Amino acid sequence: MRKAITALASLSAAALLLTACGASPNAQPDAGDDESPSQLVFAVVPTDNSEELEASFAPIVAAIEQETGIPTTIEPVSSNAGVIEAQVAERVDIAVYGAFSYYLAEDVADVTPIAMDQLTPESGSGAVSSVGVVAAGSDIQDVSDVTDKSVCFTDPASTTGYLAPAAGLIDAGIDPENDITAINAGSHDVAVTQMLAGDCDVAFVAETFITDLLPARGVIEDGDTETIWTSDPIPGTPFVIGDWLTDDLAATITETVTSTYDAVTAAEAGLCDGDERDAPESWGDEHAGATACEWGGTGAFAFEPAEDSDFDVIGEICDATGAEVCRSE
Repeated sequence: MRKAITALASLSAAALLLTACGASPNAQPDAGDDESPSQLVFAVVPTDNSEELEASFAPIVAAIEQETGIPTTIEPVSSNAGVIEAQVAERVDIAVYGAFSYYLAEDVADVTPIAMDQLTPESGSGAVSSVGVVAAGSDIQDVSDVTDKSVCFTDPASTTGYLAPAAGLIDAGIDPENDITAINAGSHDVAVTQMLAGDCDVAFVAETFITDLLPARGVIEDGDTETIWTSDPIPGTPFVIGDWLTDDLAATITETVTSTYDAVTAAEAGLCDGDERDAPESWGDEHAGATACEWGGTGAFAFEPAEDSDFDVIGEICDATGAEVCRSE
């Protein structure tokens, strides 16, 4: 069993945030029953701006509702671990979270990855890196300088916000459990703002928050942070569904998010509800001048098909480092 006890210890408490959904209102009453559920629940993990995050998933939810004919609601959960526990209880049918969260979830919940985000029209463009950042002018110049420092992670079930950085620290000869003071900020944006406020010396987050998302929101400006470490690329954000959904329903959801719609075609279908944006230059000349929906929390162009083996690298990191967060009970 690959249960990560450290990461899962808080699951039960976090899952209470979903009790309003009932015991399991969205799951199939019988494994072989072809009757569609009356509701689908889509879980997202809030950031510092939860309204903005939920709004970015609203077009995806609208697309799923339109193609399945089933009302679909977004449920914010306080942590990746909370989403996993809700999936164990079959309270969340659809979730988008980090690759390490899927690594944890697939060992304890009946879930399957169907897609991963694609930031541009190029396949594989959703791969991300984790970075360690410090405030400009910090005495910390390299990951080897992090010993005895306070470090802001996101939460223990985050790929870019914990697992990859933990592996990087171990590679540098630093024990992430004993050689630093770890702070779980809860989200990438909060980790960065806490670091800049002086609450921790270093923040480990997904690179896109430093290069794109936080500058676009006006939270940080060029020169506010310095990068002291960058991980190898990590698979894109997995889009995961519960195995309790019927095969036909699972196929419809999969087709909806991987082939029927992308950010541009969703806008053409009127799924943005008036919140269109201009297609970025990174999407190429083919989409120049096009309008698009915000398509998930990373501002992706699309979701491309994914399967379990796409995330094997997470297990490899765990095996190579022996990080506590990956260990069995």
